[in-house]
Amino acid sequence: MAHKVSGTLLGIWLLIPEHLRLGTWDLLSSLCSFNNNDIEKRLSLQLINEAALCLNGIRKSRSLCHQSFEIANGLPYIATDKEIHNILDSHTIDDAKQLQVRLAVLRKTLGHYKGDLWAFDPHRIPTYSKRIMVKKKSCPQKRSKKILQTFFSVDAETGQPFGFTLGSSGKTTTRASIELLQMMSLSFPSARGLLAADTEHESRELLDYIIGTNAYEIIMPASRRQKIMNIIKKLDYKPHWCGYATGETIYSHKKSKHNFRLIGQRNGETESEFSYKPFIATGDKLSIELLSEKFPKRWSIEDFFNFEGVIGWNRVSTMNLNIRYAKMSLALIAQAVTHQFKRKLPQPYKRWTAQHLANSILRGIDGDLRVKNDTVIVTLYNVPKELNLEQHYENLPQKLEAEGINPKIPWLFNFKLDFKFK
Repeated sequence: MAHKVSGTLLGIWLLIPEHLRLGTWDLLSSLCSFNNNDIEKRLSLQLINEAALCLNGIRKSRSLCHQSFEIANGLPYIATDKEIHNILDSHTIDDAKQLQVRLAVLRKTLGHYKGDLWAFDPHRIPTYSKRIMVKKKSCPQKRSKKILQTFFSVDAETGQPFGFTLGSSGKTTTRASIELLQMMSLSFPSARGLLAADTEHESRELLDYIIGTNAYEIIMPASRRQKIMNIIKKLDYKPHWCGYATGETIYSHKKSKHNFRLIGQRNGETESEFSYKPFIATGDKLSIELLSEKFPKRWSIEDFFNFEGVIGWNRVSTMNLNIRYAKMSLALIAQAVTHQFKRKLPQPYKRWTAQHLANSILRGIDGDLRVKNDTVIVTLYNVPKELNLEQHYENLPQKLEAEGINPKIPWLFNFKLDFKFK
């Protein structure tokens, strides 16, 4: 930091105050050891900032254009592939899950979640692992390829992720979903909400678990088995508006401990036009509310994958589960801080994709860095005025203190940070 540094990666420094607001350093303290002058936490910060830049590894090409990136992580160099591999592999799957749980608690306090409606969905990520794996097709027209099966939970109201679990050849959708619900119960022990899931989640074990714990309700499409279709076609339907009616009955899977609601959705105005779609639900919410208001919001999880997937959930190299869980969990921190940053932007910039944000601001603005007394000053040039960044980042130490946040940055040896815009 004693040398004047310039480049186009200084935009990543805009995320440092968001790390302070989120409590990233303390969060990493729960994951990493305290040896080697906190080197593990600094290496983890490099991974988080790589994810925010939507890169699979800034380590691939090393040049002077990386100036300011390594300094933002509290390091004098870009970590090697071997260092990163060893750091990630030293943590267990349970370590990564606990990190997700703690992150969700912090995000809840910061207002990132409403917590009333959660979207559950499997997400399949292409992998280039050399392991022998079953290949699958994303659609009939495409070639089969190796994929990593993941299971995500996203707040359907805000579009912000809680976390994920990973699937494998020995783990079913039901087991992975129950693991995810158990993690949510650790983060939100007194929460009560509704899960909007896909047909893949329909199973006796999952329904018994949800009804038995009484922590959540669920709404999801039922499989179109002949038995189910015969039942819903014979229901008494209540019309709600032209061409739309609902009806329901009580149903139970074979050997199930509990009953659940089987809801039929009927479209069409005349009998010759009728089409039916079955749904499974628990709880006592009205069927029309579930189908017309709650369930359509499940689409927010698809928006999340489309807008944020490039941060760390669109490509997989190794299938070492310790490494995969740790890296993808650190990407959740990157998504959290970029979300906090985007909340400060005016419309329509709040709807930028993660890739657009990274290209336009985090690694798309010229700047320089210098140190004055106990403060690192980052000067950014030609920042679009309509972004209003000066309002949020000039005189930053005073703004952080007014929020009750210590402006000293622990991984930068307790220096403060301020910005200038020219």
